[in-house]
Amino acid sequence: MTPWIALAIPLLIVAFLLYRRYARLRKRRALLATPLSPEQRAVVERLVPLVRRMPEPLRLTLEGKMNLFLDQITFRGQNDLEVSDEMRLSIAAQACLLIVNSPAWYNTLRNVLIYPSAFLTHRGTHDGHLVHDNNHATLGESWARGPVILSWDHALHGGLDAEDGHNVVIHEFAHQLDGLSGHTDGIPILRKGQAYAGWETAMLDAYHDHVDRLERGEYTLIDPYGATNHEEFFAEAIVTFFERPQALRREEPALYAQLAELLALDPATWA
Repeated sequence: MTPWIALAIPLLIVAFLLYRRYARLRKRRALLATPLSPEQRAVVERLVPLVRRMPEPLRLTLEGKMNLFLDQITFRGQNDLEVSDEMRLSIAAQACLLIVNSPAWYNTLRNVLIYPSAFLTHRGTHDGHLVHDNNHATLGESWARGPVILSWDHALHGGLDAEDGHNVVIHEFAHQLDGLSGHTDGIPILRKGQAYAGWETAMLDAYHDHVDRLERGEYTLIDPYGATNHEEFFAEAIVTFFERPQALRREEPALYAQLAELLALDPATWA
């Protein structure tokens, strides 16, 4: 091999890799700048009415992020479920709410599995030296680096009712957001300038108050499932942040302020 060929080959490889990177970035920018079609927008407004409350600039940003999400994610129906465009749009809209005004992105996620309704998961429980295999009915799951697994019945209902404080899609994608730090533990990657000490104080105070209320048999604004651990409390707090923002700001102002800073959103002020 002549010296110029030996030199040309690595240069061509570098040029090819740079071109691929440029092409990906160009495609990403184009998708983010592309609005939904009128037909797609109508589907989203019907299936995820929360979107109708958003300020117009945020709605346009959401549509671009939905296009990027839909380009990246493969939706796989389970138990003979045929995935429709309405399913894709509903799930994409709810998932992208969390990152609509944030630089965060679900970088490692490639697949969303959709079951028709609640599905069984197999989990072993330990009893001394014995392991018991138990089946649990589940509405959703989020795995590190994906996939996200959803019950369509509950994903649909969660999107349709924007005020009941229950949303399996937002819950599971809150886990994805949490996991971008490398650990799903209720401590996501904070925004630039957001102090960890303020986050920890607000989250732990709200979490312990939540647990104490449940132990006294009192009503809690955040779903009781949030008392399971810190990561589940984080996920349920984000659901409440979107679906009952005024009440959360009133009852847990420090927690609301931290979530508003993390997501760069203030849904309590949306129409």
